[in-house]
Amino acid sequence: MTTPLTTEAAAEAAEPAGGAPSTTSAPTTPRRRKRLPHTPLNPRPSLPLTLVTGLALVYTLLPLAWLVINSTKNQKGLLDSFGLWFADDFNLWDNLTRTLTYDDGVFVRWLLNTLLYVAAGAGGATVLAVLGGYALAKFNFPGRKAVFAVVLGAVAVPGTALAVPTFLMFSKMGLTNTPWAVIIPSLISPFGLYLMWVFAAEAIPTELLEAARVDGSGELRTFFTIALPLLMPGTVTVLLFSMVATWNNYFLPLIMIKDPDWYPLTLGLSAWNAQAQTAGGEAVFDLIITGSLLTIVPIVVIFLLLQRFWQSGLAAGSVKE
Repeated sequence: MTTPLTTEAAAEAAEPAGGAPSTTSAPTTPRRRKRLPHTPLNPRPSLPLTLVTGLALVYTLLPLAWLVINSTKNQKGLLDSFGLWFADDFNLWDNLTRTLTYDDGVFVRWLLNTLLYVAAGAGGATVLAVLGGYALAKFNFPGRKAVFAVVLGAVAVPGTALAVPTFLMFSKMGLTNTPWAVIIPSLISPFGLYLMWVFAAEAIPTELLEAARVDGSGELRTFFTIALPLLMPGTVTVLLFSMVATWNNYFLPLIMIKDPDWYPLTLGLSAWNAQAQTAGGEAVFDLIITGSLLTIVPIVVIFLLLQRFWQSGLAAGSVKE
């Protein structure tokens, strides 16, 4: 009685005499890939870090998911249904239409006001930060260290501490209840100036500027043709920070603006929310939630469009040459 050969025995039996390998040998089992050793470039997975990151992701996305889901509900559905699931009726398009047309389309007016404040305030703050940061980083002049100390001190002062003095000063100048009361304070960004100062010092080689000057290039031409393209990642970063700060600004317009026609979106939505608490006021919580969704959409789109410029400069100066 014969027993069946194993795979190894069959391979040895099929091998010809003399030890020469056979072309008809049985297929061998695939080898397991060797695991690379854990190094700084190939770190070991950390379960606690993964859990913390997952919790942070949930904490970040949960309010956004709640906002998207509840913007599809009407006033009754908001009160009767579970907050993290859809109601029986899908009213997103009706909510969008009502939000844009409610009270003679005042939401559109608030949106245009916000765009004005962002374009003039955040755009102007970015221009001033780029020019000032480049000058402070690449030019030596008397009082440069004093300016550095003032900028650092201004970064440490919260904006709310300057709100009342700013209001009193603008009131004396007759600028309150006008767009200038929001635009002019938004032009000052100490953090943006400091960020551009540090970025320009690392991103622009001094030898490159000296070579341009030797070739006869003027300072303005050198700045626009050589320095500005190198400053693009930092410029986009300052622009994003300034835009978000101006877009979400609530306290400054609250004390400066009394005319609803000049409200930004933050103040307008707050007025709609307070409307339900006044005598005879109409509760429009469905429009408030839909308006909040419309408010964050432009910021998300701008981040997605500009993130490639922003990410390209995150590691600037991290490697010593």
